[in-house]
Amino acid sequence: MSASDYLELEVLDHVLGKGTRDFPSPTTLAVALFTVMPADDGTGGTEVANLYDYARQSATFATASAGSSSTSADLTYGPANGGAFGTIVGVGIYDNATYGAGDPLIFATLAVDKTVSDGDTFVISSGNLTVNLD
Repeated sequence: MSASDYLELEVLDHVLGKGTRDFPSPTTLAVALFTVMPADDGTGGTEVANLYDYARQSATFATASAGSSSTSADLTYGPANGGAFGTIVGVGIYDNATYGAGDPLIFATLAVDKTVSDGDTFVISSGNLTVNLD
C-alpha cells in the first residue's frame, strides 16, 4: 500500500515537530473501491459510482505488530443492485465514509482485478487488507 501525499506530509510534520502538530487520528476509516487508481496526491482515479447500492465501508484495524496492521472484520460491498460496480483494480482508505468526501490516506492495487456484476457482492475478508510501513 502507498500513503497519499497528504498523509505523508501530515505524518512527517507531526513526527518531526513542524507546524502545529494538529494531525489527530481519524475518527473514521472507510475503504473505497476503484476502477481506475488515483495518483498519490489523491487526484484522478475513478471510485466505483455511487450507484447500485455501492458505499464505502468503515474499517477497523488490529493493533500494529511487526510493522503492519490488518483489518479486523469483513468489509462487504453490495450486492450490486441494478447495475455493475465494474472491474475493481484497487482500494483506498479515507478519513470519511461519504462518497467523494474526505482526505485520501492510503491506496493499494489488488493482486488480481475483480469484476463485480449486477447481483454480485465484493468482500474483503477480515485480515486480508494489510497496511505496512516498510
